[in-house]
Amino acid sequence: MTLSNTASASVYDTCKAITDASNASQAEQYDAMLQCVGDSNANSIDVFFLIYASSLVFFMQAGFAMLCAGSVQLKNVQNSMLKNLLDACGAALGFYSIGYAFAYGGSDFDDPTKTFIGTENFFLIGVEDLMFWLFQFAFAASAATIVAGTLAERCQMAAYLCYSLILTGFVYPVVVHSVWSPQGFLNAYAVNPLWGMGVIDFAGSLVVHLTGGSTALIATYLLGPRRGRFYDHRGEPLQTPKEFPGHSSALQVLGALILW
Repeated sequence: MTLSNTASASVYDTCKAITDASNASQAEQYDAMLQCVGDSNANSIDVFFLIYASSLVFFMQAGFAMLCAGSVQLKNVQNSMLKNLLDACGAALGFYSIGYAFAYGGSDFDDPTKTFIGTENFFLIGVEDLMFWLFQFAFAASAATIVAGTLAERCQMAAYLCYSLILTGFVYPVVVHSVWSPQGFLNAYAVNPLWGMGVIDFAGSLVVHLTGGSTALIATYLLGPRRGRFYDHRGEPLQTPKEFPGHSSALQVLGALILW
């Protein structure tokens, strides 16, 4: 009998049933009871913390949305809001279907084998710790939405959705697998870490922010400046760049404080 098999019963009743079934002495049963209750509470706290942390990371989507909305022209606010929404939707689809499998599929801390990407758990098949997936999805969505501001007012909606799917379905998972998966060649906790120490990235400064920032830089270079900013509609350079001021300083500050 395990705690997962008796979810409808209280923790005390479940642990008591487990200890009563043993042939141990009364003192040993008391110790086993305390250990069982403690393990159950620790597991509940772990689950709550992951959900809470996931909600905080995902709330960054609201911060980026407000920051983008305040930084664009009034006529483009709706377009910017929809792109931020597509970030979350595209990230959910991409990371659920193949992204998580490429990032963590088949992870085994006892296996010294190094792989380029994961090869198991597509569509979360065989994944038991869904809270961990939720936590990682929040980071994947954050990596995708970093690019939203750099593409503001100059990217079609269909192209942006495709970008979100590709980034969270393949590009970001490859980086995650390299650093955070035990089969990644940069992981510090692998059996044979790189140069004996590997890479430690606790909060995603490399995995999340560098990936999103590099993608944003490439996207900015490919798309170029906003139309009418440095060149007129005939392609002739302007003597003085045209200002495109954001329409709401209040939304900019609100977004910045949320992200902070």
